Amino acid sequence: MDVLRALELCGGAARRPALARLGIDDAALRRAVRGGMLQPARGLYALPTASAGLIGLLLNRQLLTCASAAPHYGLWSLKSPDLPHVYHRREEAVRDAVHHAGLLLPPHHNRPVAALVDVLIHALRCLPFAESLVMVECAVSRGEMTLDFLRARLPGSRNGKAREVLRWVDRGAESLLETLARTYFRQAGIKVETQAYLDRVGYVDLLLEGWLVVELDGRHHADWTQVRKDHRRNNESAVQGYTALRYYYQDVVYNPADMVAQVLAVLARPR
Repeated sequence: MDVLRALELCGGAARRPALARLGIDDAALRRAVRGGMLQPARGLYALPTASAGLIGLLLNRQLLTCASAAPHYGLWSLKSPDLPHVYHRREEAVRDAVHHAGLLLPPHHNRPVAALVDVLIHALRCLPFAESLVMVECAVSRGEMTLDFLRARLPGSRNGKAREVLRWVDRGAESLLETLARTYFRQAGIKVETQAYLDRVGYVDLLLEGWLVVELDGRHHADWTQVRKDHRRNNESAVQGYTALRYYYQDVVYNPADMVAQVLAVLARPR
């Protein structure tokens, strides 16, 4: 492997040990520097296209974690954090960032990112309920993490908030909207099935109390082919005796109390 390819695998910049693990020796690095490769600091190498953020992490010997590491692992997330969330062995070394302490496992082998389990534990301890829930459920649903593994590493009263989030993690949701809506309905005492199959309708996002269909849509712009298909599905479910409601990203993420109140009002009526 050449230096260019190794740096691309590292995201554009890396320290010497990470490059050595990819088979790059000192002679190859010296040749690359003479050929125009950047060397922002001793032992640190970068492509001209490397982001300032990545170089800053490596210069400061920090690791991305918590919400800031969610994109690296492809985890669901509700928003990008205002400040980067990082790990450094000394808190006083962290400036203009949210500091997280403690690592259970070695970080990613060639990028300055904490291991997945540390990212999730930091998120559970740091983020609001909904934000940490969707990150953890995404990893659990994909089979990359188990609830038992996380619970065993979150003992004691100081981790009570984190364990409460884990209590609501489930499988079956196909999006963060399904995860959040399902959880809010269950917290309101409503029986919820995810991805329930209805004859001549297909799979619906949520089925409440066996008869109220809730469909969730994260689209920002109308795809009229899909809209017509959704209306036909709603019509068919009504013919079969179901009631259907539809909610969007704004409803689920920003106005969940109103959504739950509407659903409870419908469920309170005679079927």
